[in-house]
Amino acid sequence: MVSLGLVVAQFNDSVTEPMAEAAREAAAERDAIVVDELSVPGAYDSPLAADRLARRDDVDAVAVVGAIVTGDTDHDRVIANATAETLTQVSLDRDTPVTFGVSGPGMSGAEARERIDKGADAADAAIDLAAELD
Repeated sequence: MVSLGLVVAQFNDSVTEPMAEAAREAAAERDAIVVDELSVPGAYDSPLAADRLARRDDVDAVAVVGAIVTGDTDHDRVIANATAETLTQVSLDRDTPVTFGVSGPGMSGAEARERIDKGADAADAAIDLAAELD
């Protein structure tokens, strides 16, 4: 059985909470267990929480969910790029799968709501990677 850590960004929580629920449901359908869930203010804040979970002996993989919507500047792209790069580094440094279930950048709130299934995708990818690399 795969044990998951789940990191949930609270910014845009009307999107991220359903994403987290989709991740939990996907894990249950695959007979995986979410051993711990950490809430962070936004997607940019997720790497530290993912790193803490990836350090644990009882966590086989970490799924991160969040939503980065576009604004009046390129801020969404900067946040998305920095987050993706840092989460990749956490995965490599800890030798633990960390999956990127963060929708965006470049999308509206409505488009983000249409991508709630990305939470399930992140959990599925984490489970698949953990099983493959075991």
